[in-house]
Parts: sequence; structure tokens; C-alpha cells
Amino acid sequence: MKKEDIRFGDWKRILFGDAPLEFTLEVLVRTLLIYFIFLLVMRLMGKRMNAQLTITELAVMVMLGAIVAVPMQIPNRGLLPAVVLLLLVLFLQRGLNGLALKRRRVEVVLQGDVTVLAKDGVLQIEKLQEERVSHEQLFAQLRAEKITHLGQVKRVYMEADGSFSIFRRTPAVPGLSVLPEQDDRLRQEQPQAPNQKTCNYCGYLATPTDHTGARCRNCGQEQWVTAAE
Repeated sequence: MKKEDIRFGDWKRILFGDAPLEFTLEVLVRTLLIYFIFLLVMRLMGKRMNAQLTITELAVMVMLGAIVAVPMQIPNRGLLPAVVLLLLVLFLQRGLNGLALKRRRVEVVLQGDVTVLAKDGVLQIEKLQEERVSHEQLFAQLRAEKITHLGQVKRVYMEADGSFSIFRRTPAVPGLSVLPEQDDRLRQEQPQAPNQKTCNYCGYLATPTDHTGARCRNCGQEQWVTAAE
């Protein structure tokens, strides 16, 4: 389109573009056809596409969106190439899923693996850094499960799809509070274990000699706080 063709107030061009008005009706037909074909392809891909997506599934969703956009809006593009591409992506996705089912290494490469973020009330700092999960992001997940301190945690897993699985520790032991620091009133009401100290960075529960100026055995930090219970 040339610069001279762009005129402010040209509502026909703004609303319908350069395509004839008849193409507006054709867009409705194209959209309906692509919509039902798209639903069919999504159904054939399986129930996982309706759940929280893995990396490969997210890539497929982006590709599907790019494939169906062009034939619905551009008059000189037919529907058949888009249908062929949709079927190709379908077979690619199903083929990769089948291969991942047979070979564990392929599954890990394509979809990722589970990561242990907390173990027996102690944060696994290296794993948090690898997954780029902050303390507050993890604590928010714990608070959503009505967990108030790390001593109540047996395991926290970060699944391959990015979701969190949390297992409680029974019986609970004193641990680092996960309540927000801004909520002073709630923190003051939280029961304390006066004779127990915990690392304020990773939640390691100290022995009586650990917190007398020594570094944390788990993360190397020197900040000790009274454990919550």
C-alpha cells in the first residue's frame, strides 16, 4: 500500500481493508470452517491440551494460532493449506508424545522433569535458582495450602508443567515462617519455638551450637531467626 492510499477518515479501508465487502461474508464462512476443524484437531490431540500446558504443548498452541489466522483473514489464501498444516502439527504432537512415552530421556528433553524445591522443611536453594522461583513465589503456594511455616512441609515438587505439588510433614516440627513480613500482627500471633532457631534464608533448623554466629550448613548464610511452630 502506498502512502497516498492512506487517508484519515477512510472508514471503508479502516473497517474492511482493501478486500471487497463481499469478503466479509466469506470471512464468516472461513471462520466457521476453521473453527470446527480446529476443534476436531484439538480433540484428537487429547485431554492434555485442555490442562496446564507443557513446553511442547504451548509451542503447539502458538503454532495452531498462527496457522488458522491467515486463511480466515486473507482473501487470496485458501483453507486447504491450513488444514494440511493443522493435520501435520497433529501428527507431530501425537508422534512426539508416543516417543516420549516409550523413552524416558525423550520425555525429559521435550517436557522437562520434576524438581524438588523443598525437602523436610528446608529449601533447596540451588534448585530454586535453577527454576528461577523466588522465595515469595514458593511461599505463596504454601500459604494457599494453609501452611504457615516450613516445618509443616515434607516435600515441594515443581512439576514439568510448572505446577506445584506439596506434601505435608507429619508430625510437623518448628520451621521458618512463610507468613508475609508486612503482616506484623499475624506474625506476632504465630506460635514460636523459643529454643529453636532457623536459617532465615533456607529454613534449615539449627542445632543449639549452629546459630551462635556460625554459617548455615545448608546455604552458608548467617541470619538466624526464632522458628515458628
